[in-house]
Amino acid sequence: MKEFNWDTRVYYEDTDAGGVVYHARYLAFYERARTEILRQIDISQQKLLQEGIAFVVKKMDISYLFPARLDDMLNISSSVEQIRKASIIFKQSIFNQNKQLISTANVIIACVDIKKMKPCALPDLLVLEFI
Repeated sequence: MKEFNWDTRVYYEDTDAGGVVYHARYLAFYERARTEILRQIDISQQKLLQEGIAFVVKKMDISYLFPARLDDMLNISSSVEQIRKASIIFKQSIFNQNKQLISTANVIIACVDIKKMKPCALPDLLVLEFI
C-alpha cells in the first residue's frame, strides 16, 4: 500500500501554556494529513459531498510517545493498511524535525451516504489510487 507524507509546523495555537502541543491537536494533524492525501491523488472532498458521500472517523487509537513543542516541524506519515468495501484503515505516525517518532495512530475511516448516514461503498477511483 502507498505511503503519504505531509509536513506542518507547530503554531502557538497548538500548544498549552508550557509550549507543549495539546493532546487534542494531534487529531487535527492526523485529519489534515488524510485530507492532504486526497488532494495529492486529485480527489475533491467538495465533489464527493455534492455526490452525497462523506468520510467519518469510526475508530481511532492514538499513542503519545514524546511531546511536540512550539515551532517544531512535524512530518505526518500516513499509509493505507487495509481497504474494505466501505472503510479504510490508516496507520499514521508523527515525527519531529529530528526524525523522532512522537505519536502513532491507527484510524478506521468509514465512507457514508450523508443523507442516510449509513455506510456506502468507497468510490472506485479512491480504491484504485490506494492499491
